[in-house]
Amino acid sequence: MLDFITQKTGDNPELLIIWLHGLGADGHDFEPVVPQFANPDCAIQFIFPHAPVQPVTINGGMRMRSWYDIKMMDIGKMPDEDGIRESEQRVMELLNAQIDAGFKPAQIILAGFSQGGAIALHTAVRMKHKLAGVIALSCYLPMNDRLTTEQSGANLETPFFIGHGSFDPVVPMDLGKSAYETLSAAGYPVSWHEYPLQHGVSMDELEDIKRFVLGLNRT
Repeated sequence: MLDFITQKTGDNPELLIIWLHGLGADGHDFEPVVPQFANPDCAIQFIFPHAPVQPVTINGGMRMRSWYDIKMMDIGKMPDEDGIRESEQRVMELLNAQIDAGFKPAQIILAGFSQGGAIALHTAVRMKHKLAGVIALSCYLPMNDRLTTEQSGANLETPFFIGHGSFDPVVPMDLGKSAYETLSAAGYPVSWHEYPLQHGVSMDELEDIKRFVLGLNRT
């Protein structure tokens, strides 16, 4: 089971956000966003998992927290299929544990940034549970050619929020736009959000994400 950090915006949370960090970071990376989601009408619990520590090829084999290996600078090519599927299973174990603890799938949002966002997208389209929503930031859809054959269909009516910086030098915006277009063509209700920044998350983006999340609680 993945180790993780838990934060809450209030008692008796109505929503749970499982938020996956990017390459080389850890679960603490997005802890500072929690106060931004404070709202008297909807308490939210956050879970920030730590990815396993493993060698990353493009970083000279250096060991760091990573959801899967990245083998070349063109990150859309040569996906680490084994590593991606292992992280899919780890995330599903964590999600199932939260369901066993009392959260309904319809209360759970799967979110991620960069490599974590890629795992969020990959996992959401394959899982058997229908989630409240999916948030994918500055990322892409790995193994996108497998979508039609491997998707479960459980989240075909689940809202997806995809956000990307228009000046991103790490994950080119074209890859994020391609994920949006692929999922939209497959019938998923995906919204695209573009921001004038590089590889990161802005306050404007966080405000849009907050509106997206609170809107899910009203549906």
